[in-house]
Formats: sequence, C-alpha cells, structure tokens
Amino acid sequence: MSQEIEIRTDTAGTLLKIVAAPDALMSAGDDIAIMESMKMEIPLQAPAAGFIAEFFFEEGALLEEDAVLARFVLS
Repeated sequence: MSQEIEIRTDTAGTLLKIVAAPDALMSAGDDIAIMESMKMEIPLQAPAAGFIAEFFFEEGALLEEDAVLARFVLS
C-alpha cells in the first residue's frame, strides 16, 4: 500500500512555477515547484521517490507559510 504525504511551503510567497508533472515518477531531491519570496526563488523538492498525485494551487497563487501545495505518493 502506498503512503501519501503533504508537500508544504517553507515560506509565504508566490507559486512561480510548477516543475513536476502529476503522476510522473520522481527521485528524492527532484524539484516539484519553485516559490518566489522577497525576490528569491525557493525550490520545493521531492522528499523521497514517488509522484505528485494532485496539486492544490496553480502557478501565480499567493501562498502562506506551511500551505499544503500538493499530495505526494511515496513509491
């Protein structure tokens, strides 16, 4: 049975770019998305091997710190 985890933002900011395609297999450390905060680009990375099952926001969304960006399924 697969385990699901939430991918959360580290800081408040704008969801600049979604890098990962839903259902595409990823390795630990692969970029999932890029946040922009105070003119800095901050990558959000896969915590382990798996895939994104669902994104909860679209590019350009303003997110608060610790917002749930996506649902990640460990493989």
